[in-house]
This record gives sequence, structure tokens and C-alpha cells, in this order.
Amino acid sequence: MNAHLEALAPTLVWQHFRTLCNTPRPSGHEAALVAKLEAWADGLGLAHDRDAFGNLRIRKPASPGCEAAPGIILQGHLDMVAQANAGHAHDFTRDPIRTVVKEGWLHAEGTTLGADNGMGVAAILAVLEDPELTHGPLEALFTLEEETSMGGALNLAEQWLEGSLLLNLDSEDRGQVYIGCAGGADVVVDAQLPGAALQPDEQVISLSLTGLKGGHSGMDIDKPLGNANRLLVRVLWALEAFDARLVSYQGGTLRNAIPREAFAQVALPADDVEAALATVETLARTLKAELGSGDPGLVLTATQAAPAEAEPLTRDASAMLLAALHAAPCGVERMSADVPGVVETSNNLGVLSVEQGRFHLCALVRSLHDSAAMAMAGRFQALFGLMGARVKVENGYPGWAPNPESPLLATFNTRHAALMGHAPEVKVIHAGLECGILGSKYPHLDMISFGPLIRGAHSPDERVEIASVAEFWAMLRDLIETLARQTADSASRQV
Repeated sequence: MNAHLEALAPTLVWQHFRTLCNTPRPSGHEAALVAKLEAWADGLGLAHDRDAFGNLRIRKPASPGCEAAPGIILQGHLDMVAQANAGHAHDFTRDPIRTVVKEGWLHAEGTTLGADNGMGVAAILAVLEDPELTHGPLEALFTLEEETSMGGALNLAEQWLEGSLLLNLDSEDRGQVYIGCAGGADVVVDAQLPGAALQPDEQVISLSLTGLKGGHSGMDIDKPLGNANRLLVRVLWALEAFDARLVSYQGGTLRNAIPREAFAQVALPADDVEAALATVETLARTLKAELGSGDPGLVLTATQAAPAEAEPLTRDASAMLLAALHAAPCGVERMSADVPGVVETSNNLGVLSVEQGRFHLCALVRSLHDSAAMAMAGRFQALFGLMGARVKVENGYPGWAPNPESPLLATFNTRHAALMGHAPEVKVIHAGLECGILGSKYPHLDMISFGPLIRGAHSPDERVEIASVAEFWAMLRDLIETLARQTADSASRQV
């Protein structure tokens, strides 16, 4: 499968990315890939071990003469986001990712590609295999469950890693280097809400909101994208005028992906069905106009449906829930005052469902300030606490405080200018890179993050620019060799 990838350059990187595409690896299902990488390391004679959580480390000794160079930790996560277009049958635990080249970009057919963080992982494996690379001591750290909970990083063994420099290869913009990131936490809301039987004078209608682009709930949160949950809740709120009672709801599949689709059923008086359908039709035009060219594919439909098997919520419970959801924070809360153009605090209404009266919401709050993330989580606790829901804040992880004076950053900037002809942009990212967590466990680490150009991460529109992979690989090799040479040159001058 995906044999065409081996015709791309740099060959070593794409060979390994092919292996990743052919090995299912959604979060929580990385075991087969870990076993494959361990067997591969054995074949190269490279030492490897795992910590108690299952994070994998592969080590490669320094090139002759470079033993005194600082140890480099090359870090990426093995799991990928599992998202498929509606109607595209794909089992992410069994099926390989099918890739296709279009106009200089690599895409997947109907699913996420897994370039996040597969390209970084492939580059790390290529470094370990490259026989011509001069390097100091190398540790390749492959973490698990990054996309769902940051579980691998949060549970990483302490006093295990030996290097002093860390290269995180999980960024998605060419010509940029990241030195800081947001922290965050999941907000999980659950409640069992009362229902009442469908009345003889009530009719059920089904609502469908599809066609949105979706995207990464951190890096894309400031883009003019629609959130399917936010928009369909707005439609349901408008139907409150007809005494509509919510029957069921399903929107979004991952808390860290901006929802692309949402579906609901409501019960309302039969005499009001025609007016309700007209209201939805009007809202479809309104929402499409508001989204404009930023997210032009919205399709909102409403149709009469057969009586639902599930009881609708009571009128009061339905109104209370929709009021809370309509008032809930969503999107950018505040832009950074210290880092121009960067989001400081945001929230994504990622996963929302109502089934047999059981309400569930999973939102992801992010902030450059841990205190602001917790304050946002507290707003959810206050809001949904009013309706008696259980609200948990979990899987919290710290942000990564920028260090503009980093020696590693200075070396990267110099080599990027020499290799690419211009200095890189030094950035702080509104996403949950594992660097913040790793830095809390290994405070001595000097860290940067960079990668190739990836767009549409966490959605089936995900793609990676092929030319940028070659630039990324050249930069990575050059940086590793430069760090090894710096020590050797210093030693020779002292002699």
C-alpha cells in the first residue's frame, strides 16, 4: 500500500512515512506500531526501551569524535487523529491510510493523513537510519496518546532521558520555529436529563448541519471557520420559539478538532412544523452569509421524521440545556497582549451528544497562561453547575514558557539563515505541544519545535506540502551536524 511514497524525496523520510500510513495508529492503538519500530531498531542494532506508560525510546551512539557533543532528544508522538468524511467507510484501527499526490501536496483519501505527527516521526527514524549523518548522542522519544489526552507526555518517566537539547518535530509551518505553546485542559460535562413521552400532537423533525472545513482546535481557532456544534445549537435555540423539545444530538468526534458536522432531532407541535422548517431554511441562508468565504460549504437541512424511539426531553430540561449550550464559551476568548497575533485563551466545543436523555459535552480550553485556562474551565463549571450537571476538569497540561535567549534557538536561527537564505520566524503556538509537559519533568532541557508545512490538521482536508518536507529534512540534518561540530571545534581550539 502507498508504494508511490517511496518515489518522493527525501527517500528515507518517505519510506518511513509509508510505514506509518500502512500501520493503523489512532490514539490508544499504537501498540502494533511500537512493536514494529522495536523490531526495526533491533535490525539496526539500536538500543531501545519503554517507560511504564509505554513511551518508546530508541538510542543511537555518537559518531566517532562527537561523543562529547550535547545529547539531542528527537521527539514526536506516534498517534494520529482519526477523522473521516461522512459516508467514507474507514476503520482507523484496521485500515491503512490511502494517500494521493495532488499539485505538490500529499493528501489522504477521505480521512486525516496523519502527517501530524507522522512526518516528524518519519524524520526521526530517518535520522536514526542515515549512515552519512555526523551527530552527537541521539535519543528518539516517541510518545503515545498525544491527540486525545497528552497521556504519553503526562506519564513520561522522570530521570529517564539523558540529553540536554530537545527537538520537537510536531510543528506545521515552513520557515518558522516555535519556542512556546499554550497549556490546556479538558472540560467534561455529563447529566441525565428528564424526558416526557412524545405527545399525539407533536411531530419530529431531523436537522443536519454538514459541509464545514473543520480544523485544529488550537492553531485554527482564530480562522474564520464554523463550529458545527455552536451553529446547530444556535438553530435549536431559534426553534425554542415553537416549544421544540430536544430528542437527540450528535456533533463532533474529538475535543481537539473543530466539529465539521452535527445532527439533531426535535419534537414540536405539528401545527408549527411548516413554520419551523421555514425558520431553518432562513437560518441556513443567514449562517452561510455569515461564514462567507471563510467556510463556504455549510449545508443545513431539516426534514420531517418518523416518531423517535427515544423520549424527547421535558420542555424545561430542553430549554435549560439549550440555554446553557447557547451561552457556553466557544472560540477565541482573548488575544495575547505580549505576543502579537497569537491567541492567548480559547475554547472548543468539541464533542456534544444527547442520547436517551444522557447529555455529554467535552470541550478543550487552551491558554498561554495556565491560570486563564483554569478560569475558563471554571466558567463551564459555573454555567453547567446551574443545571445540576457533573463537570470535571481533567487531563490538564502546562504551557511552554518562551525563552528567546535559548542557545539552541540561536544556533537554529543562524543555520536556517545560512541554509534557507533568510532568518526563520520565531513563534509561539496556540496548541498543546508536548514541550510544556516535557519541560516540567526535565527543567534543564533547551527546546525548540519545527516541522514541514501541514494544513488542515485534525480534518480530512489534512495535507503536507512535499517540497517543504525536503526543506525540513535538510534543516534537521544540518542542525544535528552543526551541534556536533560546535563541540568538536571547541575542543580543537582548546587543544
